Amino acid sequence: MAAYAPTSTSFIASKGHSLSNSPKFLSGLTIPFPHNFHNPTAAAICYRRPLPISNVLSSPDKQVSHEEVFVSRFAPDEPRKGSDVLVEALEREGVTDVFAYPGGASMEIHQALTRSNTIRNVLPRHEQGGVFAAEGYARASGRPGVCIATSGPGATNLVSGLADALLDSVPMVAITGQVPRFMIGTDAFQETPIVEVTRSITKHNYLVLDVEDIPRIVQEAFFIARSGRPGPVLIDVPKDIQQQMVVPNWDQPMKLGGYLSRLPKPPSGVLLEQIVRLIFESKRPVLYVGGGCLNSSDELRRFVELTGIPVASTLMGLGAYPGSDEECALQMLGMHGTVYANYSVDKSDLLLAFGVRFDDRVTGKLEAFASRAKIVHIDIDSAEIGKNKQPHVSMCADIKLALQDLNLILEEKGKTDFSAWRQELKEQKTKFPLSYKTFGDAIPPQYAIQVLDELTGGNAIISTGVGQHQMWAAQFYKYNKPRQWLTSGGLGAMGFGLPAAMGAAVARPDAVVVDIDGDGSFIMNVQELAAIRVENLPIKILLLNNQHLGMVVQWEDRFFKSNRAHTYLGNPSKESEIFPDMLKFAEACDIPAARVTKKEDVRAAIQKMLETPGPYLLDVIVPHQEHVLPMIPSGGAFKDVITEGDGRTKY
Repeated sequence: MAAYAPTSTSFIASKGHSLSNSPKFLSGLTIPFPHNFHNPTAAAICYRRPLPISNVLSSPDKQVSHEEVFVSRFAPDEPRKGSDVLVEALEREGVTDVFAYPGGASMEIHQALTRSNTIRNVLPRHEQGGVFAAEGYARASGRPGVCIATSGPGATNLVSGLADALLDSVPMVAITGQVPRFMIGTDAFQETPIVEVTRSITKHNYLVLDVEDIPRIVQEAFFIARSGRPGPVLIDVPKDIQQQMVVPNWDQPMKLGGYLSRLPKPPSGVLLEQIVRLIFESKRPVLYVGGGCLNSSDELRRFVELTGIPVASTLMGLGAYPGSDEECALQMLGMHGTVYANYSVDKSDLLLAFGVRFDDRVTGKLEAFASRAKIVHIDIDSAEIGKNKQPHVSMCADIKLALQDLNLILEEKGKTDFSAWRQELKEQKTKFPLSYKTFGDAIPPQYAIQVLDELTGGNAIISTGVGQHQMWAAQFYKYNKPRQWLTSGGLGAMGFGLPAAMGAAVARPDAVVVDIDGDGSFIMNVQELAAIRVENLPIKILLLNNQHLGMVVQWEDRFFKSNRAHTYLGNPSKESEIFPDMLKFAEACDIPAARVTKKEDVRAAIQKMLETPGPYLLDVIVPHQEHVLPMIPSGGAFKDVITEGDGRTKY
């Protein structure tokens, strides 16, 4: 991803006026600037910016969304602390929930949060839990997640979450306390140069050096986080800035001229016509759909309805197109994708790459990936086009707008007929279905996920850690809607599942939220059980416990003659016992829990988990010999796909 550095060019947009010599913004991405009211009342009234994300500059006929009236706690000319200005700036952005852990350099912000009537702080038990929860909130809702930490170790504990959000294009604003300005650079207690530390893993970041800049900086941070290719923005606020008294100016213009000039323009009609022509000329087209399509699910479904083109999803794109559509859904492609999804790409003559980045876990050997196909690549980030795989036709545009325009053209031209191609792929589905074996009473982890899918009707929000359980959750749970699937894709951060579920439960209190986790990932942020209990978040934890670092064990089995190199997570002196006892972690946090060891008991156990009010942990003991299949070895091609075997076999 390109990390855009905003320039100092002033940018002004006021309510009711269009931008001179430029298109209007997409609805949902309004930039209204509040007006000063001279009526000397106890509360200042202004406008709150709406939160929904949209991505790029749009056509002029798009309507700007209506503003909501915002009532300040302060009179217009009343001085208040910088920390209060910061919290009110968050309120004006529509923030209702934050994940903040206090410390010496952020105490003033927390004091200001206690004075807010609209923002709830969900207290994580570790800053990494807080940043992953903010990610889960953003992934599940589409709104920017907000986390807050103190300086030094508090700030550095956010690093994995910021890197994860950048790689997976998650809108997030992270706020850190910093030592006072006069102490910066002196190696003061709990001082780290967090702006420098995070420069390459954020979309943009700020060090606030003037209290009067807070309103503008917060507004810019949210705008940058949710516009273009979404990503994380960090704001570092020195403690003396938080304490300084000021009368804020809420009418400051944003200074993002350079950034705005690089946002994609509306899709090119000429290129769209060229893409449609390629579709009609092709015999074996395939859609390769990624996380960039999550906000375009309706348009994508309509496109498939008009064309009948099969859809292969990346790990991040699951749910953008309904996985239960037997006719066109090919499920996930890539290293652990279905045989038929990878077959479709290998045999295709046209690859429509929409909202994807040709990641190595998808492509394998680049020269062999879609080697027979003409490639069309549409992505909102120009840096991704041609970075890994050179397309024949490329367009830097918002895929939502591109699909809308493509659908209009296709409606005029009539439907295509790819029934023979779909039939060929159906034969591959029949020949190479996703499957697993059962050994006696042992619980196949895939079976547990299938039962969960059935009992939740495929409607739960699923979060995961990273490893084998993550891949099985991607394969055996069918995602029919966007923002159902929350996983650390690009970074592969273990410990993501539990706090991400926490954020999702806060964002979507109406939804069933299940963390499908592995014992290795779960224990990395197990402390968040305390936060979940205190907040009474109804998160269900389906813990697939194999006592090993499963994915690394699988690679040891395949490529290192099963030599175990520190991948056993149990107690070597008591191998017959489950260690650690996850039920005791749950008991310590007053969370109901149970353990299941036999396949015949799985359905009843999961049913009880789902029916129990509040949080619940189900420890499912599974064999460590299971392998995630299919598997294309790293750097391999479709011809190298592995479909048989497990840890019970020697290689």
